[in-house]
Amino acid sequence: MSAYRDAGLGLLGDPMRRAIFEMLARRPSSVRELADQLPISRPAVSQHLKVLKDGGLVAVRAEGTRRIYRLDPQGVGALRTWLDGVWEHALADFHKFVEQHATEEQP
Repeated sequence: MSAYRDAGLGLLGDPMRRAIFEMLARRPSSVRELADQLPISRPAVSQHLKVLKDGGLVAVRAEGTRRIYRLDPQGVGALRTWLDGVWEHALADFHKFVEQHATEEQP
């Protein structure tokens, strides 16, 4: 979860990084496979993958001469835990708001 404390959702703030993240959610891929589906170069895809990997959202494994990237379950799990906490807090605040206004409207 440290990546989210430090960078927030900034890791996914870039549209291309988000697209790469979503593509990897569907299936593990190489830089070439990702670049073939995006309007950016292979070096640009590699740079985005490095940011995602350094942030803990992506893992890589060697497969011959290729590197195959996939989502890192631990990093994605930490992101989900963080989002769940934010959502629970928002729901609790909404519940308090509704209760407060419901008691104000009763005669």
